[in-house]
Amino acid sequence: MTGERLPLVVVAGRPNVGKSTLFNRLVGRRTALVADTPGVTRDRKEAEAMLRGRRVMLVDTAGLEEAPPESLAGRTAASAAVGVGQADLILFVVDARAGITPTDRHFAQWLRRQGRPVLLVANKAEGRSAAAATLEGYELGLGDPVAVSAEHGEGVADLMSEIAARLPEAVTPAEDEGGHPLKLAIVGRPNAGKSTLLNRLVGEDRMVTGPEPGLTRDAVAVVLADPDGPIELVDTAGLRRRARVEEALEKLSVGAAIGALKMAEVVVLAVDGTEGLHDQDLQIAQLIAREGRACVLVLTKWDAVADRTAARRAVGERLEESLSQLKGLPVVTLSALTGAGMARLLPAVRAAHAVWNTRLPTAELNRWFSEALSRHPPPMMGRGRIKLRYITQAKARPPTFIAFGTRAEALPEDYQRYLANSIRDRFGLPGVPIRLQLRGTKNPFAEE
Repeated sequence: MTGERLPLVVVAGRPNVGKSTLFNRLVGRRTALVADTPGVTRDRKEAEAMLRGRRVMLVDTAGLEEAPPESLAGRTAASAAVGVGQADLILFVVDARAGITPTDRHFAQWLRRQGRPVLLVANKAEGRSAAAATLEGYELGLGDPVAVSAEHGEGVADLMSEIAARLPEAVTPAEDEGGHPLKLAIVGRPNAGKSTLLNRLVGEDRMVTGPEPGLTRDAVAVVLADPDGPIELVDTAGLRRRARVEEALEKLSVGAAIGALKMAEVVVLAVDGTEGLHDQDLQIAQLIAREGRACVLVLTKWDAVADRTAARRAVGERLEESLSQLKGLPVVTLSALTGAGMARLLPAVRAAHAVWNTRLPTAELNRWFSEALSRHPPPMMGRGRIKLRYITQAKARPPTFIAFGTRAEALPEDYQRYLANSIRDRFGLPGVPIRLQLRGTKNPFAEE
């Protein structure tokens, strides 16, 4: 099926005017992080919305502000400016309660020079005083302001109508995208190079990066048009130990990251190659296994690793010792900064996705099952031995199997691990969690 390039509607304005609240209101769900703190949004966040019968791609941006280019504020503003440059329509948001500020005037003048359609939105227009303040918006020279209260939903219906009326009539058809995109989340500890990795994959500075840890706050999705099929990439906030997650905003960021992980099909666990595997990295990997996702471990910053052989060996030993539930986890070493090793990443992701989707023929599965039981019979439990009779695959994504037999539910965990590892080795299922469920069958000769 041929897809369509949706019109880009970009929400822009200075910090703390309610852009993310308006974005969520237009999308119809709480997608972007919102808090009573200026500068919560740092990266461009996209989501589809239906506005008066027109499908659009809404883009939330960081606050526009004047700052040195090398500063964090300067880098986030530059990212917002890139989003503005791609827009089919810009929603320039001002705070009706605060009135028009010099910053609003400066960026209104800048927007007029961009040659893009602009719709002025006076947000926080609750009550008579705010409504009167909306009139100040005319001095910006951007046409009639639309007064709304994104928090309470007032005026949003009129805004949707104005947006739909200003969208381009024709929508450019895109090439066939191959159907449902593979959902890929990038997770890891703060400052592991996740955003730099995403930027390298998409070929542009889509995410704000820098030496400061914790730059990414929200889970930000970007669709990558890969020749082998589209991939929906999601960059996430760094995951720290729960005891160190203290601020309310960071709790929201961590919640968004975990939510993205749960929605993913494959998860790239980014680990700083110069530091090796930390306990927190293993905790994240165990969370990925518990959620049943396929995983690829990426050792980032590999260009800065002095003794690569020793570093790779240390990681392998740690994985074998502490992460048996993801035995055979694929490991990719790369430098997102230089691009070295990047060509190996997406093939590893697609291979992990294929394993995660594996379905095994029942007959072949039971031949293996019989051999595994003969090689290492189930243990004695009380007065008799557990008798396993047959096995079937219940589902893929991840591979899940059900073993049936007399008193099967009493099978010890170490024997369950033996079966899981044996099926992994026999059928080539590296690096994905394997689920084994047990169903007891009644012994027909047992006394009532």
